[in-house]
Amino acid sequence: MTRRLISTGSTFEKFAGYSRAVVQGPWCFVAGTTGYDYATMTMPEGIEDQTRNTMATIEKALAEGGFALSDVVRVHYYLKDAALVDSVFAIVGGFFAQIRPAATMLICDLVDPEILIEIEVTALKS
Repeated sequence: MTRRLISTGSTFEKFAGYSRAVVQGPWCFVAGTTGYDYATMTMPEGIEDQTRNTMATIEKALAEGGFALSDVVRVHYYLKDAALVDSVFAIVGGFFAQIRPAATMLICDLVDPEILIEIEVTALKS
């Protein structure tokens, strides 16, 4: 079974020793993804923009691996503050309302103070 590594091109991925996504067989595992904007190389301040950027990066990684959001079976949300939950659900609900993957949300410290959200997904080709 071939293992395929997918990268955003971020130097941090190589430095930290991880891939944005790993495709193995019918599975795609997308690493925890933040709202970093790779076009401008900045992190937006608001939760809405960070969530949209996060989902765009996830969609791109899935597509590069030959997957779509409709293949997502599991999602983990990591939020800096419980007060952000409703804002996040308002956005991710638009992506996942019809797919309805199994989901977990945790409120936790994230690696950088400017990061408000991190999302990771697992997809399975049917």
